[in-house]
Amino acid sequence: MKTVFVKKEDVQRKWYVVDAEGATLGRLAARIASYLRGKHKPIFTPNVDIGDFIIVINAEKIKLTGKKLTEKVYYWHTGYRGGLKAATPKELLEKSPERLIKDAVWGMLPKNRLGRQLFKKLRVYRGAEHPHSAQKPEKLELK
Repeated sequence: MKTVFVKKEDVQRKWYVVDAEGATLGRLAARIASYLRGKHKPIFTPNVDIGDFIIVINAEKIKLTGKKLTEKVYYWHTGYRGGLKAATPKELLEKSPERLIKDAVWGMLPKNRLGRQLFKKLRVYRGAEHPHSAQKPEKLELK
C-alpha cells in the first residue's frame, strides 16, 4: 500500500451556509472549525488546506449558556500604552456579533500559516442575507 499525499490542486472545495440562529457559540464554532480544516473529508491531511468555505448568517441570534453572556470578558490590546480593552459577550452581540463567532472559531484553529489561511475561508454576517449567492452554497445543519 502507498500513502497518498493530497496536493492543493486536487482538492475540490464546496461552499456551505450555516444558520447560527439558536445555536450555542462553542459547539457551533467547533463544528465550523472542523469543516474549515477539512476533517469531514476522507482525504484529510493535517498539513494541507483541504477544507471548505463557510458562510455564517444570523450571527446576532447566537446563544451562550450559563452566565457567560454577562460574566465572561474578552480582552484585547490596541497597541498603545494603557490600551487594554475589555468587553462582555452581551456588549459584543450588540456592537459586532460577527467578531464573537470569529474569535471563537479562531481559537479552535492552528496558530500558524495554515490556520491563517483556513480562517480566510470563514465569512460571518448579521441577518439572513449574504453576498455569496453566485457560489451556490449548500445549507449545512450543524446544530
